[in-house]
Amino acid sequence: MSDADDNEPLDPDAERLAVRKRAMDLLARREHAPAELSAKLAKRDHDRDIVAAVLDELIDDGLLSESRYADALVSSRASRGTGPVRIRAELAAVQVSDFEIDRALEDAEVDWHALAEQVRRKRFGAEMPEDFPAKAKQMRFLQRRGFDGDQLQAAFDD
Repeated sequence: MSDADDNEPLDPDAERLAVRKRAMDLLARREHAPAELSAKLAKRDHDRDIVAAVLDELIDDGLLSESRYADALVSSRASRGTGPVRIRAELAAVQVSDFEIDRALEDAEVDWHALAEQVRRKRFGAEMPEDFPAKAKQMRFLQRRGFDGDQLQAAFDD
């Protein structure tokens, strides 16, 4: 082979197989959102049309699932003490549909109010704050963790 042959693009079938193999390697490590996987494959200078076709095949084969990704992310983040507001933002950032986000959060079987209380206790201890600045500090912490107003209030109810 000459040097000119090294720079020629792969034929479409070889390109498709290379894209599928790379996608399968990424999916073997963890679940991915379709848009996230598409972006990772596009970074490797794969043809976007071939990437889209391969992703459609993976979805049809049940190997790539927005629903499964959303469920896995909600479970993982909730177990680390992240609230639903922040989880929703993370899912939206990788273009998971609002329908799937709502479904995953509802199906999660997480008591978000109790989780907010648990996260507060773990960070600040069982004692309630004695003054407004201390309570405000704890509330800001919980807001950054992704808890909404009702969940914040529940964390401070005796």
